[in-house]
Amino acid sequence: MFNRNRFLRRIAAIASISLVTGCGLLSNGDPDSKGPIVVGTTSAPSTLDPAGAWDGSWELFRNIYQTLLAYPNGATTPQPDAARSCAFTDRTNRTYSCTLRDGMRFADGDPLNARAVQHSIDRIRSINAPSGPAGLLGSLETVEAVGDSEVVFHLNKPDATFPFVLATPAMSIVDPGDYPAGSLRKGDEAEGSGPYRLQSYEDGKQAVLVRNDHYKGFADRQNSAVTIRYFQDSATMVAALRSGDVDTTYRGLAAGDVLALQKRSDSDLQLIDGAGTDISYLVFNPKDSWARQPAVRKAVAQIVDRGAIAHKVYRDTVDPLYSMVPKGLTGHTTAFFDTFGDPSVSRARKILDGAGIHQRVPLTLWYTTDRYGSETAVMFQELKRQLDDSGLFDVTLRSRPWKTYVVGYQKGEYPVFGRGWFPDFPDADNFIAPFVGKENALGTPYPAKRITTVLLPRSRTESDRGRVVKDLEAAQQIMVDDARLIPLWQGRQFLAAHDDISGAERSLDPSTIMMMWELHRKTSW
Repeated sequence: MFNRNRFLRRIAAIASISLVTGCGLLSNGDPDSKGPIVVGTTSAPSTLDPAGAWDGSWELFRNIYQTLLAYPNGATTPQPDAARSCAFTDRTNRTYSCTLRDGMRFADGDPLNARAVQHSIDRIRSINAPSGPAGLLGSLETVEAVGDSEVVFHLNKPDATFPFVLATPAMSIVDPGDYPAGSLRKGDEAEGSGPYRLQSYEDGKQAVLVRNDHYKGFADRQNSAVTIRYFQDSATMVAALRSGDVDTTYRGLAAGDVLALQKRSDSDLQLIDGAGTDISYLVFNPKDSWARQPAVRKAVAQIVDRGAIAHKVYRDTVDPLYSMVPKGLTGHTTAFFDTFGDPSVSRARKILDGAGIHQRVPLTLWYTTDRYGSETAVMFQELKRQLDDSGLFDVTLRSRPWKTYVVGYQKGEYPVFGRGWFPDFPDADNFIAPFVGKENALGTPYPAKRITTVLLPRSRTESDRGRVVKDLEAAQQIMVDDARLIPLWQGRQFLAAHDDISGAERSLDPSTIMMMWELHRKTSW
């Protein structure tokens, strides 16, 4: 297991605005008497099948499915959840064994045994969905069910990060009777063994979660039911919060709304500001005649003004980022700043001139309209302004909703496109490995052979992450030299809630996924 206590910051509430402090708003002492807690977010699932999602769908999965390992409140390394215990059983980090809790069942009462776990993991690789998480299982050779309660994972190479992979919602355990081995499950139903059962689901609108009476795991549920409402933008979500239709928001607060909530001293709302490790970045497609040229990519990297984006667009609710690995993780560097320094048109022109490029470079930048917050369109307008004003580029902006946007970048349709990344697990490896290799999370091949064949494999033999810093730094410098990916900013997590809601400050795990079971209404003293 990794020792991350040195570098992970626990999510903590550092700001709140309220009229009422100390006493609750309910008089009868029953926190469930006002109905389910309603959570608003702008991050809707793309699918209900864990084998088909390597995205924000995990936020729902964490609450309705179960994984062998997960993160109890306060934990910074994976701990047993559906499993009673897990450990490497050899000295080379190539054999990993888990023993299930006794009497495990899915929400519908079907037994959850070792064969169900094997089925769940095997189908991820068998289906190999274009938007699925099969890429996380690159080190897995085979899964073996030993009797009803033991699962053994045989790896094809040492991988000290494997427990963290098992703790991601991608590895959710599903019922073999409901989830085909060779295809994704269709429809609006889901069968898991998590703290909640999915009672109903309306795509893009809401998910109704109720207590799963068969659940066995570490979650200490503070409520009986949660309804998640999905919004297209922050303004609509905040309006619902202020009207009382929503009890708390999770992901997607726009910078302007954050600032407004901070200033409303007469409000009955609280604002929680927590550390975040989500990042925003640009991806260059090697299939495009301009984006494939290193000089073009490096000129863009030389011009982009991250400080202006953070201040003008996000009102300082995000921080400029100069590496794909965010601050707060072991191995973080400022390699882009160290290489390119402050934004400079003259240095960018010199880069292009050196490559024999003397015309304005035409680039089309793509972004999604409904995934990474309301400021995304404004950020791309700012990027266009910066690049156009340099006199070196002629930028066209294009956009699509997330579901069609994903299909487009997987097909290689976009010359340059924006992505965000919410970590699978809190380690620098997870901000490098998913983006490199012939098959990766971006749909654009990026061989990076020294990273994939030397630096990452060597770092994965070492459980003490402090001892692999040099390899992680070397990998980041290669990514800077290639400039295939250009980091823009690192986010913070803002949650807004009514004053009678408690537990929001405890609800985010180290990957900033909300554990809905921590939320509850205050009762009177």
